[in-house]
Amino acid sequence: MSTTAVLRVEVGEGLRAILREPAALFFSVLMPVGFYALFTSIFGRGQDPGAGLPFAATSLATYGTFGVVSVMLLNPGIGVADDRNRGWLRVKMVSATPLPVTLAARVLAALPYALGVVLAISAVSLLLAGPVLDLDTWLRLVAVLLVGALPFALFGVAVGFVATSGATAAILNAVLFPMVLASGLWVPLELMPGFIRTIAPFLPTFHLARLAEAQLTGAPAIGHLVAVLATTAVGAAAAGFAYRKLRV
Repeated sequence: MSTTAVLRVEVGEGLRAILREPAALFFSVLMPVGFYALFTSIFGRGQDPGAGLPFAATSLATYGTFGVVSVMLLNPGIGVADDRNRGWLRVKMVSATPLPVTLAARVLAALPYALGVVLAISAVSLLLAGPVLDLDTWLRLVAVLLVGALPFALFGVAVGFVATSGATAAILNAVLFPMVLASGLWVPLELMPGFIRTIAPFLPTFHLARLAEAQLTGAPAIGHLVAVLATTAVGAAAAGFAYRKLRV
């Protein structure tokens, strides 16, 4: 089989693996949409003084970051761990499926679900606050969120290669929620304690959110872009190392 054909088969398997974990998919989609709906119903029509935009607009970037990271971090990793527990990864290793194809397929399979979260949040925003972004800005925002979430899928896969499905879910959730909170994705950093504001610039979710916000405000974002690229490189290295050390 050609590499393209193998990738197509692997992506199809990745999509089915995510659907085999409906609880993880449900909560990784429902929580960001529900939190955004609550926040927007209370503050959505007010102005964000830092950005000069409605809160409903700027929170599309922050809660959108929470949504895509939640999907991309949890679902591929749990699916990989489940495959390992069932012995399916052993079959892949025997068949000598190329490592880059396996990793790319797991990441690509999660993208439709991440897009679904962004579309759901955008629909809630339109329903509660009306059109707060023009189409071009919204498309840039969606593109940045989806591409910027890719490294989180790699980290999730890395954990899935070494832990059981239950342990993978626990580990990734234990990382996700403190990271999201400390990045100011739920509550603006200006309202957080000083030590959290000190930690935030070291977190990849902080930089993805700021990169997304820059699509709305036009603020300089080169430093945030470099941080997201560095996170991608580290995530790919971690996933590759975990795969090579895989014991099935």
